[in-house]
Amino acid sequence: MTLTCAWGEGVDGFDLGILAVVLPSIKTELNTTSVEFGLIGASSLIGLFFGAPLVGLLSDRFGRKNLFTIDLIAFVVIGGAQALVTEPWQLFVLRVLLGITIGAEYSLGAAMLAEFVPSHGRGTRMASMLLCWYVGYLIAVAGGYALVDLAGWHWRWVLAFSAVPALITLLMRIGIPESPRWLAHNGREDEAKAIVNRFLGEGYYHAESIDAEDRRPGGMRELFRGENFKRLAFCCVLWAANVGPFFAIFTFAPTVLTALNIENETLGTIILNSFAALGAILGMVFLERFGRRMQTLVTFAVTAPALAIIGIWGSAPATVIVALFAIFAIFNAAQGNLTVLYPSEIMPTEVRATGIGVAAAFSRISAAVGTFLLPIGIESIGIAACMLIGAAILVIGGVHSYFEAPETTGLTLTQVSHGKLEAMPHHVDHGVAVP
Repeated sequence: MTLTCAWGEGVDGFDLGILAVVLPSIKTELNTTSVEFGLIGASSLIGLFFGAPLVGLLSDRFGRKNLFTIDLIAFVVIGGAQALVTEPWQLFVLRVLLGITIGAEYSLGAAMLAEFVPSHGRGTRMASMLLCWYVGYLIAVAGGYALVDLAGWHWRWVLAFSAVPALITLLMRIGIPESPRWLAHNGREDEAKAIVNRFLGEGYYHAESIDAEDRRPGGMRELFRGENFKRLAFCCVLWAANVGPFFAIFTFAPTVLTALNIENETLGTIILNSFAALGAILGMVFLERFGRRMQTLVTFAVTAPALAIIGIWGSAPATVIVALFAIFAIFNAAQGNLTVLYPSEIMPTEVRATGIGVAAAFSRISAAVGTFLLPIGIESIGIAACMLIGAAILVIGGVHSYFEAPETTGLTLTQVSHGKLEAMPHHVDHGVAVP
């Protein structure tokens, strides 16, 4: 279950990494304007904005299992169709549709995994989703450059190659059962117990408080009311602040590095993505030891100054610039572990997938705007100002998290969703939180 959910995120990372490699070729061959170029770069993020909350809502209403398979079938078909595009608008439309399937993956995969795994070590397992995203992105960047520069593949076929990891993930999902927590919440306790007893052991049902799930109304109205809305707002701000600067910088990494006078932008892009993957690993390792809240605040405190220094000292030596970007990549990725984990934990079962979807959609407003505006901003206000804007976004996210980020380490999903969360640290001892 962990692997098949995590590699759903890897498919997203792979697709966006491939796009980053071939964007310069797309701009040249399709003769795109700056606006068209920005729209293509942001297209899948736009699709995710609609797909994540819609599929999340359907999942909370009708279950996780079937939609968990359908969205990857759609990805394989649409991803392969990218080999046939001849106009910028065609590529934009296909990538918006791909974004919808990726959005479905965010809301479905995170909810599915959170509802299966035990409280102890849940953070590590959930963090593996982001690790796979970065691994998928890194494989795509390194493999994409190899396909283009060494094998001589056309950019259309390189883009279409993203359907391959999606097909592999689809095959891994054969036989995956329905979420027992969703079944119990919807009054189907016999089915839930049968799944738990078969795959997780008889004691798991009570130990994880699945038997305490009660039937409460879901839907958008409940999501935007009272405590649910407060939790959702925190998740939205955290996720948006994390991914906005990242997607803008890494989608156009070759362009950014060239603007900063880094001569070998290909090597620089691969190095930066390697550091991001390293950050995801480190974040996963330390998540249970130091807790959710501490990791959130520390990473904001490092990433914001890193971008600010780049903006202020744009004439710094290439090694300094790459080092600062590497620091940003490591800590931004470590923080990224929280972006899916927090909404998966603090949103109750009746609105969990919907809440994840809305938070993901909100974050993609930041990511899409940043991705769309960055190439325009480089031409108009310069790369230094763009980096300072990114730093400002991170400061906003850090301040908001200081007042709102709760500690959920070691608590069952039922304990988290039924309790009142407070923005204060708990004592964390070997992955067990004691209020």
